[in-house]
Amino acid sequence: MFNAERWQEIFEAIAKNKLRTFLTGVSVASGIFILVILLGVGKGLQNGIAKQFENDASGLISFWSGTTTKEFKGLNPGRQIQFRNSDYNATVQKFDQDLEIKSANYIFWSGTMSHGNETGNYRFVGVNTDYLAVENASIVEGRFINHNDIINSEKVAVIGMKLKQDMFKDMDPIGEQLVINDINFKVVGVFTDPAGEREETRAYIPITTTQQAYGIGDNISNLDFTLRKMDTYEEALEESVKFTDGVNQLLKSKNTIAPDDDGAIGFNNSVKDAKQFYDLNLYIRLFFWWVGICTIIAGVVGVSNIMLIIVKERTKEIGIRKALGASPVSIVVMILHESIFITTISGFVGLLASLLLLEIVGPLVKSDYFLNPEVDFGVALSTVLLLVIAGAIAGFFPAYRAAKIKPIVALRDE
Repeated sequence: MFNAERWQEIFEAIAKNKLRTFLTGVSVASGIFILVILLGVGKGLQNGIAKQFENDASGLISFWSGTTTKEFKGLNPGRQIQFRNSDYNATVQKFDQDLEIKSANYIFWSGTMSHGNETGNYRFVGVNTDYLAVENASIVEGRFINHNDIINSEKVAVIGMKLKQDMFKDMDPIGEQLVINDINFKVVGVFTDPAGEREETRAYIPITTTQQAYGIGDNISNLDFTLRKMDTYEEALEESVKFTDGVNQLLKSKNTIAPDDDGAIGFNNSVKDAKQFYDLNLYIRLFFWWVGICTIIAGVVGVSNIMLIIVKERTKEIGIRKALGASPVSIVVMILHESIFITTISGFVGLLASLLLLEIVGPLVKSDYFLNPEVDFGVALSTVLLLVIAGAIAGFFPAYRAAKIKPIVALRDE
């Protein structure tokens, strides 16, 4: 029940001991503040890492050609390996039952594009029908390259949002002509990419059209695959390593490359890379929690020390109260009431200050690996309550010891 006299005592005690109250508040508020900031930073790193994996399909495995570094079967080192349609077809044929997404592409790193009076240099890529999933992009207008476009080598293009803005402004681009390296293409779709504007300055065209229109024969640049989902990460990692080794052996055999020549074919297994990123993220979060918990413990110790001071200062008062008939429980509650009040207010001040700082400073931090630092309010609130409870428990023991002092001994205290 609400006791006006007890609250009056609390505020009078606070007024008489401003420095003590301030130090107690700073100890508690700083502990909560540091913990919440650390949790926010950890969440920002986690979001940044997750954003990197949104740039491409989950579990993407890519292969590209390089230069041989070893002599093999009479062929000198230094040969430039060029992937061809047959490499892609052989890989798909051998591993088709394991594949979820499969695509080959040929990249033109810079090409001249124009529409009306607008002209610029942009990247364009010849692709298969699955390439939209490889890039983890999505169509916002029209459609993507389809099977009919590939079979008939249609002159159609799917452009990114940024390229649309540059070339077509506010015009609807669907059905319009886009000139790419002096060849007309009909725009059939517009895509957006989670990786941002750099990826959205591209144009995608059928790979068969690319090979025929630009005289590159049956050359391709990259092979991109994802495997069928597994029940556990360990199974997915094992299958991805097995698949990577199998494709490497197949491509080396087809292109007359020494089995131990690691420079001729490059690859990236994002399933394997994901393990490293997630382990790093786990270690970072554990470290932040450890530092934060140590800070909270320091705050609890501070509260306990302040409680000892309070008990020492009020020993004679406690003796008088007991002489007048106050019970030990009422003595303990009286002492803890003030401490819990100060701890609670200080904890919420530290919580609100940390959340405000994250809200203001977070959006100003520009980094590929740090994004939207935030803390679940329920977790932060639970931390404050935990600190209040821990502080009360830490302060209970000196308060209980004071309540056990005999009145005559307390009255003699100097």
